[in-house]
Amino acid sequence: MAEAGRLVARAHAIARDMCQPGVRTIEIDQAIDRLFAELNATPLFKGFPGDVPFPAATCISINEEIVHGIPGDRVIQNGDIVSIDTGCRLDGWCGDAAWTYPVGDIDDEKQRLIECGKAVLATAIRAFGTEPSWSRVARKLMAEVKKAGFSLVEKFVGHGIGKEMHEAPQVPNYTTEDLEKEDFELRPGIVRAIEPMINAGTPDIEILADKWTAVTRDRRPSVHFEHTVGLSSDGPLILTEGVGDPLSL
Repeated sequence: MAEAGRLVARAHAIARDMCQPGVRTIEIDQAIDRLFAELNATPLFKGFPGDVPFPAATCISINEEIVHGIPGDRVIQNGDIVSIDTGCRLDGWCGDAAWTYPVGDIDDEKQRLIECGKAVLATAIRAFGTEPSWSRVARKLMAEVKKAGFSLVEKFVGHGIGKEMHEAPQVPNYTTEDLEKEDFELRPGIVRAIEPMINAGTPDIEILADKWTAVTRDRRPSVHFEHTVGLSSDGPLILTEGVGDPLSL
């Protein structure tokens, strides 16, 4: 899984460099698709089932788009924030990661949202190695996002990952009494895709006509940060280390 994670980090390095004004989102997707093909890796997202099979190797979501944006002819602009999510299977094992990249000069709200997203992911990964159960981690995430004045998306969650991209259990970024009945223990040997999605305004979402792209109902911006993380007896192992900015824990 670490090998797959390193390849996902290489894909994100391409994405990070290409997130520039004037670049079409399909160009980023094509570059990442070529990388996976060259190294005999299978893109996890392409063909993923839904009302319409997902058509690309990456999800590229801009500004108010939360997740599952379909790459196309949209041109990235100065001031955009671009969330890129991609994953691959290499030698039978999966890696999956997302990061939100600022383009040029972004406004204060977007900057604060990005900083919050990175901090919340770091909090989750640290707590993954210290808390006894996932619900205790989720409580920390909820408190941190609330303090920042933003909202956690509840419609989409993280997940177990291994030989398949989506394995049990689900990994929500929030908790309730009902969810805590399905809580899971944090113990060495598990691997989870931890992926908080944070909105500037309402947590409510809408799905666009393409059947995939999720946007904020109030059309305020959103960010998405994800790492594939294993838990060893020595603590968390970021299997997609190198994605986005360096993450100090």
